[in-house]
Amino acid sequence: MTGRRWIEIGRLDDIPRRGSRRVKGPDSDVPIAVFRTADDQVFALVDRCPHKGGPLSEGIVQGCAVACPLHGWVIHLDSGEAEPPDEGQAPVVAARLQGDRIWLAVPEAGAIQNWKVA
Repeated sequence: MTGRRWIEIGRLDDIPRRGSRRVKGPDSDVPIAVFRTADDQVFALVDRCPHKGGPLSEGIVQGCAVACPLHGWVIHLDSGEAEPPDEGQAPVVAARLQGDRIWLAVPEAGAIQNWKVA
């Protein structure tokens, strides 16, 4: 894990399959949604739908996408892009699984310390 600063945020089992958790950092007001797919892939997006800012962490995960709970926009977890005909993109946060531990890349150098799954 070189080239970026990575922070361990918890274990894979902290997030239910086809579910998500919101990550809070004491040094940032940017909420991050961390998703776990049915086949244990891990993705992270800024927790705001590009449509009206809905909380993606409260959406339904299907395959490698999440449906926003406000208006049903489908957002791809790997790219953050809305499924056509909708347009827009939620910012992606790099996420990795190492063993059973989840790691996220810090969006800005030193901006977020001690992230924890909420």
